Amino acid sequence: MTDLKAMMARHAQTGRVTWIGVRSGRRAQVQAVDAARIVEQGLEGDHGRPGKRAVTLIQAEHLPVIAALLGRDVVPPEDLRRNVAVAGINLAALKREDVRLGDAVLRIEGPCPPCSRMEETFGAGGYSAVRGHGGWYASVISGGDVAVGDRVALADGF
Repeated sequence: MTDLKAMMARHAQTGRVTWIGVRSGRRAQVQAVDAARIVEQGLEGDHGRPGKRAVTLIQAEHLPVIAALLGRDVVPPEDLRRNVAVAGINLAALKREDVRLGDAVLRIEGPCPPCSRMEETFGAGGYSAVRGHGGWYASVISGGDVAVGDRVALADGF
């Protein structure tokens, strides 16, 4: 019989970066980029700051869920105002783990609750539609380059 800790350490597959976005200021429009450099304060060109919330990530698989809760066909990742969209690996299962994205290593610190901007972006009910699907924030363990298509996996198993 496999113990719970061993099961929690296994992932069916590695993930991949599906989208990267930066914004020059707190309320600035998010700009999609094909690649970025991750430094201590987050993505170069982004208004991030060093610490536990240097980089924000969104589970790409949650975008259709949010769209369905809003009665829309699609919700693009830039609407959530996160830095990186990841598909194929469960970000919730990576909490408190060191994760490699491209050449960078991040520690997934905790869930990102939605902000009041979700009501501005999506209208009434936008905040509640994003609850539980708002993504994750991460600190930078070691910087490096990340690009759309890069693998995402536990740093020690990369």
